[in-house]
Amino acid sequence: MVNERDPLRPFSDYLSRDHERLGRLLEQCRDHPATDERAAYDAFRAGLLRHIGIEEKLLFPVARQRGDAEVRERVDRLHREHAALAALLVPTPTPEIVQTIKSVLDRHNTDEESTDGLYAVCDGLPPDEREALAQRARSAPEARVAPHYDSASVHANIRTLLSAAN
Repeated sequence: MVNERDPLRPFSDYLSRDHERLGRLLEQCRDHPATDERAAYDAFRAGLLRHIGIEEKLLFPVARQRGDAEVRERVDRLHREHAALAALLVPTPTPEIVQTIKSVLDRHNTDEESTDGLYAVCDGLPPDEREALAQRARSAPEARVAPHYDSASVHANIRTLLSAAN
């Protein structure tokens, strides 16, 4: 478990703890996301969209600016995974959709949190910049969530985006 009080990692610790929170919510709605565990799925959905927004707006620009070509390639792949995850949140959830989300997130979160992951780029920032990023992340607004939309084109888009993310 991440040390929540590590003054050297305020931004990456915040995002890692959010991964854990989102993982718990996703686990709660694994079997019946559209019925019994709908509140957990709704909280997961809004939380994941907020988390993606924080990474896209705060983490990725820093990583692209400070990272080498390998880091920029990783950012591009993680960006494609964000697109696929966002698309997976559009239709009414099913156990299959929840499992696909979990599979993408397992790899995605490891890529961000590992010692050579994307969060490590931010951990290398000067302390005042790390804290400023953490403060901006903590104050990020909640995501606006649209109603679910189910259509053949939504599912085709999901397949396209998942293929591009791999």
